[in-house]
Amino acid sequence: MGESIFSVLYKYWPIFLRGLLGTLEYASIAVAIGTVLGALIAVLRLSKNKVLYGISSVYVNVLRGTPLLVQMYIAYFFIPMAIPALNSIDKVYYVMLALILNSSAYVAEIIRGGINSVDKGQTEAARSLGMTASHTMFRIVFPQAIKNILPSLGNEYIAMIKETSLAGTFMLYELMYTRTLLANKFLVWQPLFIIAGIYLIVTLVLSAIVKKMERKLSVSD
Repeated sequence: MGESIFSVLYKYWPIFLRGLLGTLEYASIAVAIGTVLGALIAVLRLSKNKVLYGISSVYVNVLRGTPLLVQMYIAYFFIPMAIPALNSIDKVYYVMLALILNSSAYVAEIIRGGINSVDKGQTEAARSLGMTASHTMFRIVFPQAIKNILPSLGNEYIAMIKETSLAGTFMLYELMYTRTLLANKFLVWQPLFIIAGIYLIVTLVLSAIVKKMERKLSVSD
């Protein structure tokens, strides 16, 4: 059986800690930038312009309809081949790009759903008072939609934390990559249970925070 889980955790906790910090960092970057990009895509998805709507719809459907791991492989191998001038860039950025784009597609739908949840009568009333479409969106619609968007963004962050486990395939130092490092010390099953436990604790804590946020926002209504 080899060493116990607790002895492995005690001996190699700095490795697991660095992996956890890497996971949280990559997930935070992906969701943060993905939210900005997703907001733009959401606006395009709500556009009456058929071309903009079509482009944004294809973007969302392709990224949501294909596996993230496949997207990572395409970004990691195809982009440097297609654009040789980018070969000097660290390939970690290509993996991060795949995470960001994937997150932006899901965030776009979250934001679009939040905007659509706002009563259209308020938009019509604002426009009848002479407010422009952009002012109506940012002064009337977004402040109300944010209540529905924030908890969903929290859930997207939790989902992205688990998705980053795929980045270890490309040697990014995150939680799942610690298994590869410890395999050199002939530790096979112990790291897997430790990693699973860390993921479980992190997601349970974050899920509790999101639920608390939802209750507070529902009370404020």
